[in-house]
Formats: sequence, C-alpha cells, structure tokens
Amino acid sequence: MARYTGPANKKSRRLNFSTLENGKDLKRTYAPGQHGQDRRKKLSEYGIQMQEKQKVRFLYGLTEKQFHKVFDRASKMKGTAGENLLILLESRLDNMVYRLGMARTRRAARQIVNHGHITVNGKKTDIPSYTTKVGDIIAVKENSLNHPAILDALEQNVNVPAYLEMDKKNLTGKYVRLPERSELNSEINEQLIVEFYNR
Repeated sequence: MARYTGPANKKSRRLNFSTLENGKDLKRTYAPGQHGQDRRKKLSEYGIQMQEKQKVRFLYGLTEKQFHKVFDRASKMKGTAGENLLILLESRLDNMVYRLGMARTRRAARQIVNHGHITVNGKKTDIPSYTTKVGDIIAVKENSLNHPAILDALEQNVNVPAYLEMDKKNLTGKYVRLPERSELNSEINEQLIVEFYNR
C-alpha cells in the first residue's frame, strides 16, 4: 500500500493519538465517520499491538514495508530493539529537518528534503529516509536559504531537542548525540511493537 496522503486528523482520531504531536488533530476524541462515536470495541491483544505499531508508523509517515525494514535493522543492533527502533526513526533525515524546526510537519520536511534543499556534511541529500549519524551537520542549501516554507517554519520558534543544536543564523543543525528514551514521545509503548513483530 502506498503512503497515506489523506487528512492527518482522521488517522489521529482512529488511533486516539496525535500523529502531528501538537494535539491540534484531536479536536474530537472519537473515531471518524458516521458511526465513529459508537464503534469503539474492546481490542484483542493483537489489536492493541497493531494499533501501537500503526501509531508510530503514521507518526513518522512510513509505509508498512519501510517500517518493517527499520524494525529488522533495529532488532539486529545491540541493546533494546524497541529503543533502537525509535532512535533509528528519529535519525531519519526528514525527521531531523522537522526536529530542527526547518519544517512545520514531517510531511513538509520530507518534501523539502525530496526537492533537494538540504545538505548533510556539505553534500546535497534528497533521500528522506537517509539515516543521519552523530556529528552530522544538516544544513539548508546555499541557494535555498530564502525558501519561504523553511523561513515560515523557523518563525514558529520550535523547541529544538537537547540532542540537536540549531544555528538559526546560518540555517545549520548538528546531531550532537543519540536521543535518550525520556526525550522521545512518552505515549509510545515500543515493547508492544516488538511483541507484534515477534509473535
């Protein structure tokens, strides 16, 4: 199945979880559709695990195939598979652009990266799934410094996480260290995702 491009609030309401991480997409707490208010069924254990996986998948905007590949990679790394999964997702270039405040949403960040406005360590990188490493410098390309979408996003004055450094004057950011679990979304229970794939 291709990437979901419909309204974010529909997915957020279905999962009862803000996929935009700002709560604006959860004005109504019941599921979308005509029967949304009376369709909440008690989920099975499998249903709970799948819902958790879907939360994270829609949060980072990945297809099922991409998400499974990231999980396979995370499970082969040292440490906890669930935490490794979240760290790999946070290290994606589109997510870094979003976290540095260069884009309002992850969708917008993906588009900015796709259109070749971003460089990593001085080299143009137009692959949103590119995994950045600690020490990488993420910057806006020289001829894109006046890009209206980037300037508009920077005006929002987003709080940049402690594991990143942002130089707003030069529109460059640095991946300082790996994020700690306490710095990532507390509403996610990554253990359920591990159980879903290991069942």
